[in-house]
Amino acid sequence: RGVHLMKKIIVFGGLNMDMSIESSRIPNAGESVVGRGFLATPGGKGGNQAVAAARMGADTFMVGKVGNDHNGRKITSELTNHGVSVMSVSLTARAATGVALIVRSQSEYFSIVDPGANQKMSYEEVRSAIHGLGQHQNIFLMSLGVDFDVAMQALACAKRNRLFTMLNASGRHELPDEAYQGLDLLIINRTDCAYLSGIQPVDDEACERALRLFAGKGVKDTVILLKERGSATLVDGSYLRVPGYEVDVVDASCGGDTYVGELAARLSEGGSLAESMVYASAAAALSLTKVGAQESIPSWSEVQSFVEDHRTRA
Repeated sequence: RGVHLMKKIIVFGGLNMDMSIESSRIPNAGESVVGRGFLATPGGKGGNQAVAAARMGADTFMVGKVGNDHNGRKITSELTNHGVSVMSVSLTARAATGVALIVRSQSEYFSIVDPGANQKMSYEEVRSAIHGLGQHQNIFLMSLGVDFDVAMQALACAKRNRLFTMLNASGRHELPDEAYQGLDLLIINRTDCAYLSGIQPVDDEACERALRLFAGKGVKDTVILLKERGSATLVDGSYLRVPGYEVDVVDASCGGDTYVGELAARLSEGGSLAESMVYASAAAALSLTKVGAQESIPSWSEVQSFVEDHRTRA
């Protein structure tokens, strides 16, 4: 694998400590249920996506902020252990590290996030990281677990510096028109697709309509994540759905982030979007079979073996 040809991946997004507990079902309002398997593990969309990219062998740099506390130290040391550069992760004494409370129940989960230190990241800090790390065509991968205005300014800065811009939009944020224009790759799940486009991607026809709508807004490529139905995009104007892999789901909370990080890693090596989606689906499927966020993310060799194994069986 031609390491010298690999592009850097600069990840800007949320860093949280995930406090998660397993339940036989998602409780109703006002109801207490007995849970099990409590875990406190480093997470956050930004952190998870950076770890996924690094575990696939990509040269990955995290841009973010944590509190000057135990959770913040744990998050940065784990990023380092996974091979992510944390030189652009800063500490603040003005807020605690972000925290997510997650209830997981087989393939379902919900989370409540207190962004904490993530909201203290300034645009100037992100801009200096982009200028310091971002040569032409390096990848800027952003998710929205940070201050929204800072995120939009950072995206515009990455475009001006001619980085390959990837946005994983989430969390019921209307995106301004200029966020779409010139965006290289938009990645959204079914909920975000419905929110941003008004189209529920319930079947291939609806998916294709949504993809064409985003293309009309100026996005070069869009990928919609469809859970067990795989993921969909347009390739040279034609609709393509890449099927997912069937696995026994233990914890679905890191599947999307694993997909996004692996997709970025394959693209950084010059892979085509369609081929990269196959490997991203495999990485996501493997992550669903283990509990937790970053510790559920597979290595590149595991993903390769999984894909090969399924090709020989097909």
